[in-house]
Amino acid sequence: MTDSQAKTASASQRRISVAPMMDWTDRHCRMFHRQLSRHTWLYTEMVTTGALLHGDVPRHLDFDAVEQPVALQLGGSEPADLAAAAKLGEQWGYAEINLNCGCPSERVQRGAFGACLMAEPQLVADCVKAMRDAVDIPVTVKHRIGIDKIEHYDFVRDFVGMVAQAGCGTFIVHARNAVLKGLSPKENREIPPLRYEVAYQLKQEFPDLEILINGGIVSYDEMARHLQYVDGVMIGREAYHQPYVLAEMDARFYGDTSAPIPTRLDVELSMQRYIGDLVERGGYMGAVTRHMLGLHRGIAGGRGWRRVLSDAKRMNAARTRAAVDALFEEARGHLHAPASEPLAA
Repeated sequence: MTDSQAKTASASQRRISVAPMMDWTDRHCRMFHRQLSRHTWLYTEMVTTGALLHGDVPRHLDFDAVEQPVALQLGGSEPADLAAAAKLGEQWGYAEINLNCGCPSERVQRGAFGACLMAEPQLVADCVKAMRDAVDIPVTVKHRIGIDKIEHYDFVRDFVGMVAQAGCGTFIVHARNAVLKGLSPKENREIPPLRYEVAYQLKQEFPDLEILINGGIVSYDEMARHLQYVDGVMIGREAYHQPYVLAEMDARFYGDTSAPIPTRLDVELSMQRYIGDLVERGGYMGAVTRHMLGLHRGIAGGRGWRRVLSDAKRMNAARTRAAVDALFEEARGHLHAPASEPLAA
């Protein structure tokens, strides 16, 4: 495969992706999302280099091959440490290594990584080069369009240009500034204004780079509109709170109509089997169902369904496949609309 062909294949794979989200996009969440879409590109939660180099590697990196394609997002700022962590990610089978240059939390800043790295583009370039030298899979960067009151386009243009020279071909642009002091992570997702045109301009200026856009995108129409200007769209909380939005991605954005759109019932039964396997290995049912609570959002009886599957005491007591099956049957008994019918998100 030529470099040009590889870039085209990569771009088509990342046409739609689900953002890395702390405490949310763990392996159980990704398994759930994969039942809804075969092609949507998935990301881990951010994993710090320290957690991998000095912690429990299997706990952080183990995943099911069914989740593929899945990327590992790393947090760190030491090139050697990032190279070692990226190598671990490649060895464990991840399809991409992503460097977090977008998280604005003060805790992350104390670790000298996240959005504050945008102020040090040469360091980011050094980190990317170290990882590129260590692995054969793609190394990508997720970043903001500015930090604090720096809002001029030249700042993000120069950042992308320098990091691209180090070998990064894919940039995921969260189209807001990151305010490093005074705003919580939640406020940083809501208060700085969205400026999608900055991502569009980056694509115009760097046509050979793969540019993905992120931030506040919720509808199919919005996704389609952005895809007229950039290579891919990353959605975050919408995919978590309204997961059934993923069900039509394969047909709408990948042109794959080889299989019918999965129904809510299809997805639920698949996850029911997965959870049955998990509890028989000693796992906790609620570790999975907490990610599924939006599946029947907007469906009559959905609140009762959620109530059953969010009862921590009952989740903890479900230690056999039969107990898991019984709880799902009880939950489905609350639904007043046919879960077997696909409904447009």
